[in-house]
Amino acid sequence: MTSSIGQSIEILCNEQGLDRDMVIEAMKEAVKAAARKQFRGHDKTGEGIQVDWNNEEGMIEISAQKTVVHDVENPAEELSLEEAQELAGDDVEIGDSLLIPLPNEEMGRIAAQTAKQILVQKVREAIREKVYEEYIDRKGELINGTVKRFERGDMIIDLGNNLEAYVPRAEQSRGEMWNQGERIRVVIADVSKDQKGQQIKGSRASAELLKRLFEMEVPEIYDETVVIKSAVREPGDRAKIAVASNEKDVDPVGACVGMKGSRVQAIIKELRGEKIDIIEWSDEPSVFAANALSPAKVSQVRITDIHNRQMEVIVGEDQLSLAIGKKGQNVRLAARLVGWDIKIVSEELLKKEIALKMGKMMASGEAVPITALQGVTASQAETLSEKGIADVEALAATSVDDLVDFLDVSLDEAESILASAQSIVAAKNVEVGTDADGEGSEEAEGVETTEAGEETAEVGDAPAVEDGATEDAGD
Repeated sequence: MTSSIGQSIEILCNEQGLDRDMVIEAMKEAVKAAARKQFRGHDKTGEGIQVDWNNEEGMIEISAQKTVVHDVENPAEELSLEEAQELAGDDVEIGDSLLIPLPNEEMGRIAAQTAKQILVQKVREAIREKVYEEYIDRKGELINGTVKRFERGDMIIDLGNNLEAYVPRAEQSRGEMWNQGERIRVVIADVSKDQKGQQIKGSRASAELLKRLFEMEVPEIYDETVVIKSAVREPGDRAKIAVASNEKDVDPVGACVGMKGSRVQAIIKELRGEKIDIIEWSDEPSVFAANALSPAKVSQVRITDIHNRQMEVIVGEDQLSLAIGKKGQNVRLAARLVGWDIKIVSEELLKKEIALKMGKMMASGEAVPITALQGVTASQAETLSEKGIADVEALAATSVDDLVDFLDVSLDEAESILASAQSIVAAKNVEVGTDADGEGSEEAEGVETTEAGEETAEVGDAPAVEDGATEDAGD
């Protein structure tokens, strides 16, 4: 039995890539456990059994430690003086301990089976330890494999060399369908030491997959000319990735897009059609947020609470749906990418809120200077004053044509200034005409998302916007 085990060591080491000394130690331990059961004496311990590896013979040798006594009562642990002298010479005395070789043939079938089971377990543990040591430092790395089978929603990937990985349902990308035998790329999400199940956990939903794919497709990222600052995904739907350049003459967004979009299109194809926004990173949060809300155009960004990382982003009415995105997805991803809470505010609603506040000021007798109106400069206010238009009410009563003449502005600009003045006066008249119970400012409606991307919006049901991979918020 033991000689056949010894002969299998080389095969086992070669097949599994295991350390030879480790396998020999595992075999010795397995055989020792089995031999103790087979050759144990009346004390039922079998502690006197010793197992050694004979390198020359290429086999395991089993010995039993026996004590030299006058009268042998337990042959498994004791030896008569005559037998001892015959084996080891005349120098042996009563009380000495000798290691007596035991015939391997005496290892019974059950003992041999026990040794085999222990050995298999030890080798299995060694293989798992080897896999753990090899892959634990490779978390986040891209690996290739073949779809082998499906188990209760998990996808089992064959990595070759008798090694498998699993992709749990939670790490699979929505909308991706895979068939047995298909080639697949996954990132290593985690590596386990547990004795049950697959050790290597892969992911198709991780943002790390997006980063690794860009590293493969964009040489400038691989050589660190362009750096990926952050990336977020709603797998199978949309992703945003922020990039920056270490060299002034290298456009990070252009490098990632590639000639005619070739590089980003290759990644979109790999992710089965997932839309990708490539954003230019900025260390200025307001600029970064404006870029991150691509493809929407942002009018203004206001930091409302720097300590709690909260900001308001103001957009025109025509950009509101784009900024929010389908079911709030665009602003949700932008908030995660930037790491700030983002509240989307409609420019038109904000104007109404400002007009309401100014109307209240006028109703309470406070003066509202003409320069408080958006688009009116100090020099323009002075010109209007010279024409007899000294306050907001007088401005509201002026005609558009007169404003164009007085201020030398376009018709659109004049209409905008006049509309602002008229809305303030209207708000003042409403305030004057209501009692104290009617007070209360109309809050600008908006979409608010947390860093985790949770939607707490009133405008979250904005119309769905379908848009493809966009390169830059400024496009």
